[in-house]
Amino acid sequence: MSQPAAKFALVSAMAVLAASAAVAQAPTPVQRSSVEMSTAAGTPEFRDPKTGQIWTPANVGRGPIGKPTPADLAFDPLAQTERIKDVVIQRPGFTPLAWSAPTAGPTTPLVTMDNASLAAVPARRWQVVLYVSNNSAGTLAPMIDCRFTNAGKLVEETRALLPGIGAGVRGGVTIYGPKTDLYVDRASCRVVSP
Repeated sequence: MSQPAAKFALVSAMAVLAASAAVAQAPTPVQRSSVEMSTAAGTPEFRDPKTGQIWTPANVGRGPIGKPTPADLAFDPLAQTERIKDVVIQRPGFTPLAWSAPTAGPTTPLVTMDNASLAAVPARRWQVVLYVSNNSAGTLAPMIDCRFTNAGKLVEETRALLPGIGAGVRGGVTIYGPKTDLYVDRASCRVVSP
């Protein structure tokens, strides 16, 4: 056999061996409908890669002697008893958005509010964003009273003194409540005087 033919036969034999080895070692596809976790006593656990601590449902949020840590006790919304004692007075800005013909009358109040939403600005304050409409034929400076509560208990009462709003003008107002380190689950606002 000539040297080039021997090299070709050797390369061909190696290719056949490699292909058969690849077929023999090819993993069979496995379909999984669940993920298994290793457990010591039949309960799920997680090992913190930085500390090596093993967490299970029995010890998550517990101190070394099995009691809740101060951080765990810090956030219990229903146990909150703090409140702002005085009525907070503020003068929020008013952003005019639209105008419509004045419609105040026996069935329409002079000032109406709608689309109020409560939100928390992280690390700042709770806030209520709402829309105010002057339905009268004259300029009014409405006063809005908002009560921020937690589980029915007052957290803060604030009175917003709006600037003069022209006849038929509708606009947006943001009224600020307590800092977000106090928990609030509801705010109710009403027009005190037009």
